[in-house]
Amino acid sequence: MIEIFHNNRCSKSRCALQYLKDSKLEFKIVHYLQDVPSVDELSILIKKLGLKPIDLVRKNESIYKEQFKNGSYSDEKWLQILHEYPILIERPILIQGNKAIIARPPELVKSLFD
Repeated sequence: MIEIFHNNRCSKSRCALQYLKDSKLEFKIVHYLQDVPSVDELSILIKKLGLKPIDLVRKNESIYKEQFKNGSYSDEKWLQILHEYPILIERPILIQGNKAIIARPPELVKSLFD
């Protein structure tokens, strides 16, 4: 089953969700702002994405600019920051098995199935 880390206020996330609905694929919505992933879950997600934790950070968010922009943090610290401030997690993220993608632009949803 596909999981989508979704924020309904994000147009890219809504587009990715619509693609899943239109494709009649079975999926589960993870409202990550309310059901915040643990540090361990974020660590697993990072491995599936094949990225560093800093690559998952939304750098245009005011929290990032005000508190973290000029800091130098370890991967472990970034995982803790993402857990504490889930608004900083890039979206939408789609997960299927051991593979995950950040669907920005939303057309990247298709690459999960290649």
